[in-house]
Amino acid sequence: MTNPMTGHSAWTNVRHALYVLVGIGAVVLTWPYAFDWMRAGGNILNPIAFFGDAFAAGGTAAFLSIDMLITWAAFIVWVVTDTTRIGMGPKWGALFVALSYIGVSMAFPLYLVARERFLDRSHDPLIEPVVRSEVTRG
Repeated sequence: MTNPMTGHSAWTNVRHALYVLVGIGAVVLTWPYAFDWMRAGGNILNPIAFFGDAFAAGGTAAFLSIDMLITWAAFIVWVVTDTTRIGMGPKWGALFVALSYIGVSMAFPLYLVARERFLDRSHDPLIEPVVRSEVTRG
């Protein structure tokens, strides 16, 4: 069943709520470790030091850090190009890149919600001509 006010189905709303909960859960589960690292002298705004410390630990920490670094790089490229391609604009891409500094595991599910809602809204017959003309210009 689709909500006539938002155009979203109940399943879409549930899925979006789950995405948001995953993002919140990611922050709650990961940031205590970031705070510990910062108390020990780490600078969260310095990704080289952050990933360097994880690589130095070796083993599982190095594996997961390398995997996350590659995922983060792919997310940045995708979100910047995707926000422009679908018509959201580069400012939205920059916002989600900034949010990814808090955590990709938080920024990614929030971007999925924003992206889906934007695409759903762009199919609204009242605004479709504006969105399509802006997408085709870019």
